[in-house]
Amino acid sequence: MRRLDKTVRSWEAIIKGMKEMRGSNGVIEALLYDRLEGNKIRCGLCPRRCVIEDGKRGYCLTRHNQDGKLYSLIYGQVASMSINPIEKKPVFHFYPGSRWLSLGSLGCNFRCPGCQNWQISHAEPGKGIRQTNYLSPEELIALAKKHNCLGISWTFNEPALWLEYTLDGAELAKEQGLYTNYVTNGCMTQEALDAIGPYLDVFRVDIKGFSADSYNRIGHITDFSPILEATKRAKEKWQMHVEIVTNIISGFNDDEAELEGIADWIYTELGTTTPWHLTRFFPHLELLQVSPTPIATLEKARKMAYERGLKYVYIGNVPGHSGENTYCHQCRQLLVERRVFDVVKYKIREGYCPSCGVAIPGRFI
Repeated sequence: MRRLDKTVRSWEAIIKGMKEMRGSNGVIEALLYDRLEGNKIRCGLCPRRCVIEDGKRGYCLTRHNQDGKLYSLIYGQVASMSINPIEKKPVFHFYPGSRWLSLGSLGCNFRCPGCQNWQISHAEPGKGIRQTNYLSPEELIALAKKHNCLGISWTFNEPALWLEYTLDGAELAKEQGLYTNYVTNGCMTQEALDAIGPYLDVFRVDIKGFSADSYNRIGHITDFSPILEATKRAKEKWQMHVEIVTNIISGFNDDEAELEGIADWIYTELGTTTPWHLTRFFPHLELLQVSPTPIATLEKARKMAYERGLKYVYIGNVPGHSGENTYCHQCRQLLVERRVFDVVKYKIREGYCPSCGVAIPGRFI
């Protein structure tokens, strides 16, 4: 495995070598893999740990084995980019209303049947008609600063697959005083998380369910424990700001016991003030036959989460719902009022509730 220990190069040496190798064609030697017999390799980026034969790609379609070396095919290859408020991630407790340069590439290590970004996340780099444009890490930073963005968000497809590029970009971002964010499914190895960990500020992670069955139906994996472990490690070891999203899909992950399982796990492993976003699903792609999530289902789940001790539980994709707003966990004073992605009222003062004086978890102006 190409990782830091006493017998191999340091991370600094590996990263320096990556920078010397990188090119505008998107191809760069992958950071994490093992060489096996017969020119096979084992990828170390996500818990699938694909064993890839010479000339083949891994499950995510972004990693290619050529002559016993693993290459990323998407370095700097941007498929979608925009400037968004951080509320669109959604992230509600990290500088509300701030602008973030948001970008994504191709590929994913999930195949969610209701994915709304399937045109890029299900795409295979170098095949089909989906176009990408190369953006160097230096150009990325310059663009964010030109548009007065507070930070950079890697999103739209799974950012862990962009590890080599996001690592270079995040390191430069830290040097330039910019914040950084992954919008992720959390399906990454400890090695991958620890590579990006020193440079990542916000970990906005999907917890798609709490059973092997739901994760198999949604993400085509059964063991979701590495996702939970990565999320906990992001918060505890790397001190990232963590917010959780569960897109509730009727008949897939709306079981009461399953949602209670997520709530209890957040309470126990992440803390009572960790924000949890319960978002409404709308039919898409292979799930056109599934009805939009009833608002009553979201409200019931939110009530349950409060009863189990969580302090900040939000309802998403329901414009105008009071569940979009932030209320003080102690006195219930309205602190941040939102309309879709816009902040229309903001009352937090230097991180404290102006009514009762309690500290509000997160980062605020």
